Amino acid sequence: MDGAGVSETRSTCPYCGVGCGVILRPDGAGGLDVRGDPDHPANRGRLCSKGSALGDTLDRAGRLLAPRISGQEVGWDSALDLVAKKFSDTIARHGPDSVAFYVSGQLLTEDYYVANKLMKGFIGSANIDTNSRLCMASTVAGHKRAFGTDTVPGSYEDLDAADLVVLVGSNLAWCHPVLYQRVLAARAKRGTKIVVVDPRRTASCDGADMHLALASGSDVALFNRLLVEIYEGGAFDKAYLRNVDGFDAALEAAYADDPTVTGLSEAEIAAFCQLWMRHDKVVTVFSQGVNQSSSGADKVNAILNCHLATGRIGKPGAGPFSVTGQPNAMGGREVGGLANMLACHLDIENPSHRTAVREFWQAPAMPETQGLKAVDMFQAVGDGRIKALWIIHTNPAVSMPDADAVRDAISGCDFTVVSDITAETDTARLADVLLPAAAWAEKSGTVTNSDRTISRQRSVLPAPGQARPDWDILADVGRRMGFRAAFDYQAPAEIFREYAALSGIAGYFGRDFDISALRDLDDPDYDMLAPRRWPLTEAREGGRFFADGQFFHPDGRGRMLPLRHRAPEAKRAPRYPFRLNTGRIRDQWHTMTRTALSPRLSAHLAEPFLDIHPGDAAALALEPGDLVQVQSPQGNAILRARISSDVQQGDVFAPMHWTGETAPSGRIDALVAPVVDPVSGQPESKAAVCAVTKLAAAWYGFAVTAGDLAPDCAYWARARTPSGYRAELAGTTPVADWEAEARRLFGLPEAEVQSVIDSARGIARLAFYDEGRLLAALFVAPEPVAVLRDYLVTLPGAEAPQAITGAPPADQPDPGPVLCSCFSVGVNTILTAIETEGLMSVEAIGAALGAGTNCGSCRPELAELLARCATPEAAE
Repeated sequence: MDGAGVSETRSTCPYCGVGCGVILRPDGAGGLDVRGDPDHPANRGRLCSKGSALGDTLDRAGRLLAPRISGQEVGWDSALDLVAKKFSDTIARHGPDSVAFYVSGQLLTEDYYVANKLMKGFIGSANIDTNSRLCMASTVAGHKRAFGTDTVPGSYEDLDAADLVVLVGSNLAWCHPVLYQRVLAARAKRGTKIVVVDPRRTASCDGADMHLALASGSDVALFNRLLVEIYEGGAFDKAYLRNVDGFDAALEAAYADDPTVTGLSEAEIAAFCQLWMRHDKVVTVFSQGVNQSSSGADKVNAILNCHLATGRIGKPGAGPFSVTGQPNAMGGREVGGLANMLACHLDIENPSHRTAVREFWQAPAMPETQGLKAVDMFQAVGDGRIKALWIIHTNPAVSMPDADAVRDAISGCDFTVVSDITAETDTARLADVLLPAAAWAEKSGTVTNSDRTISRQRSVLPAPGQARPDWDILADVGRRMGFRAAFDYQAPAEIFREYAALSGIAGYFGRDFDISALRDLDDPDYDMLAPRRWPLTEAREGGRFFADGQFFHPDGRGRMLPLRHRAPEAKRAPRYPFRLNTGRIRDQWHTMTRTALSPRLSAHLAEPFLDIHPGDAAALALEPGDLVQVQSPQGNAILRARISSDVQQGDVFAPMHWTGETAPSGRIDALVAPVVDPVSGQPESKAAVCAVTKLAAAWYGFAVTAGDLAPDCAYWARARTPSGYRAELAGTTPVADWEAEARRLFGLPEAEVQSVIDSARGIARLAFYDEGRLLAALFVAPEPVAVLRDYLVTLPGAEAPQAITGAPPADQPDPGPVLCSCFSVGVNTILTAIETEGLMSVEAIGAALGAGTNCGSCRPELAELLARCATPEAAE
């Protein structure tokens, strides 16, 4: 309680797998004040830009408030009776494998548990998979091959203790900023060295001692060369290797591999290997750049081989470390949310494991083989093998590879259910039945972060309308399908106790995941549960794995694998000369259903873009700000060109966040082929091939509005602002009457208008008013529109008689594009402070303006501004 008597609640951030603790306080107006929890071991009070803006994302205007059948609101009984009947009838006619669940790392562990139990134990199919398949399935496969289980050996404390941190395919500075700040703190305190292994120069390179810009997909060759150097340099651990099989075969394969495929020089590779071998305390952090590959599992095992060979695993400051992308991706792995796993890290194809889980659940049936993984699942939806599909808290019509085909498959499915918090997603619009689910801060349960720490998410706000928690919806359907006793849950604590008890069976089988010490947790203790790292047994809590050379294979030994470089499956060709890399940006999350609600998060990068090397841009006659058409064998996109030497020549990069709701032509996963790793089933999302051409735009536009807008043109991208929306627009056909088009765009048929229209030059500027207050404005030109966007977005709703000029009055400063999202500090504000106050360092900027002092993810851009100001060109 605070001094005013308003309660505060400890919970967990709903974004990435760091699992930051947050303290939530209702603001009295239906929203929340959010700050970092200084007592949570994951973040110690820090939050990134997204976490800091959580309070901005609680807008309930677009919430789904009642169940819908075919677009019509109905009661829960009608909706769930239909879901239960359709699934039951489909199973009766076509068998249990004719239905499927596609779930999400946005689910809490208790939700995941009920979904997995219903599908595998009572429907009798393993056709339940999760969008976590798209981010960490290759790590799961690599861990199981090397260790016998999907075990993360270390903890975040290893980042504090390491002498060398190697970031492989991980832009930690933008995607896990709180962890990156821990690494930087270790560098400042202990001199920790940082190496980035990534084809692209990212924000993480700013603090790095070395950047290895290897060729896409060549990680195995690099780590094979490291293994050779470990052997030749005598850095291998003979004593440790007595407990590890496969060293000789792995080394033979490494010698046979060709390090030149990395595109790195011999000197670069040698310097990296020497740095790695000189430091006993090495943590190798890897993420999507490793996992999202047709050889993702091999990349993981190539990294694990090096740690196993040296015994640098499970010790303070040493080990391989996978960082996950979702708040409960780890919990989903633990609970069996993947099609190839049972709960508690038990194996679906092990008869003893199946029997034990079936008897524990008193289940009528258990599948004997793996179910369909995500890509195969939606292909089965498309060809009619799956006839009833339930999608929960994810947007596969945007996020899956070959997204257009996935969208068409969902649309053509006999019966599709979607549980979500909004009806306004590409996937929700395809559903036969929509079910309103409780959102973050409205539901209670647990999540597990990337270092095995279980934390509570707690409800502090009432769910709007008829929204219900996911475990409750799933259990209700289970009861209506005839499984009443098994799904008669009253609260998430009851589910958690059952789950903890089941984990004791896994412990009996010698598995790593065992939280059976919590099986008798009563409701008050569950409510008060503090963050705790598993395993949680009567004999052990937390800690690290494998330092003692004891593994989870039946013989207790570890495994090194013989691996060889395999190039990405898609090959460059004259028709598709570019390698397309996809990924995340700093301030957006997945398909933006939450982050797009925050104006400050949308201010940094407000539209989809394509990074392209200056040499490639020159060959294509591209200028900064041009729109480009990007085409692959799977689909097409239109994106804003950003000319940047951060990408290698021949490579391009595009973010994956934009959707049919925010920028229909920016759905980048529509260009990604449905190619998967043969072991993990994870898609190759970072190595598609494509062609790039300049869009032949007849006009470009920029719009601001206090209301919504209805674009109808080849390209548009919409973003929330403090006063409404902003939009970038472009068309390929001329517009005859700009005033009529603007009135249609904004839905303002009668509003007063100021306009300047020069048809001969292709220029139009229109501002619409109501009693002197600006309603909307549109600026059109034959080239990318040159107006002060970050000034214009502040005007709707205000008296702004000069809006049509597109620039502020002379006496009003323009802050410029937002650079620091945490504190909404613009580029021009920073440049002015650098010039007038003589700021000479990132720290000085932080002290003067606050920029870079929260999550720190904008610090590389601040450093770039300082560097520009220090050059003569910047001063001219």
